[in-house]
Amino acid sequence: MTESAGNFPAIAFVGFGEASHAIAVHWHNPGTAAIRAYDCKLMEDGTLVRDRCRQAGVEGHASPGPALAGAELIFCLVTADQALDAAKACAASLATGALWLDGNSCAPQTKQKAAEVIAAAGGRYVDMAIMAPVYPKRHEVPVLLAGPHAKGARQLLLQLGMRPEVAGERVGDASSIKMLRSIIVKGLEALTSECLLAARRAGVEEAVIASLQASDPGIDWRRRGAYNLERMLVHGGRRAAEMEEVCAMLTAFGLPDWMSRSTVEWQHCLAGLDLDPGAEDLAARADRVIERL
Repeated sequence: MTESAGNFPAIAFVGFGEASHAIAVHWHNPGTAAIRAYDCKLMEDGTLVRDRCRQAGVEGHASPGPALAGAELIFCLVTADQALDAAKACAASLATGALWLDGNSCAPQTKQKAAEVIAAAGGRYVDMAIMAPVYPKRHEVPVLLAGPHAKGARQLLLQLGMRPEVAGERVGDASSIKMLRSIIVKGLEALTSECLLAARRAGVEEAVIASLQASDPGIDWRRRGAYNLERMLVHGGRRAAEMEEVCAMLTAFGLPDWMSRSTVEWQHCLAGLDLDPGAEDLAARADRVIERL
């Protein structure tokens, strides 16, 4: 992390998992104050979260009070099912006027509820959507911001070397874009897994892949299939939580959630296998999954 002289808001993270670490360890911090993080996993010794804090030079805390004291720019990066609870848990510790950047993959309705909690505590809520995997782009991963405080937040993120764009003035505009995109991204993971695992079991995967390749040559179906399996095996739990939020969003819109509900089931299923994806080889990876299913 590089630092330069100048006044910059004190920064804190709520949740210091993969996304928080990827952003904090590589951005350009123009301030000199220590960056702090609150993560309940820091109550345990020898955790991965503690190692991440140490590597990023972040001061970790197991309770929100000391982590958020005086913080003016707060990134909330937990999991989709914990985003609203995190806002409630941290509200009493917020400094007046603190910017709360909610970067969790939640339904717009969930973010609107969180915004009410933060506003009632005197904070300024920003709907933030992370629009690509944090690796390999890290702090330069594209993010969308929405809400009445989005423009001010964008200026601060630009100083950190990030790539923010304002999606709208309403809380929920950024998350709607993110979550609707996830119907395709996470749904395609589930579809390719269901298709290619069955093709492998039937002994016709070469013919199926060749047919898909002929229909859509812009996608390397063998590589995409292996990649999608890896994403689900490693990150399926988090993806399932995100898709639960998608289902909630669709239901709130008065629309059926049939495809997204099935995506939740597949993501849960593969994450629950607790299986190392191994080398990037579709056949070998598919065989290991089939054996465990």
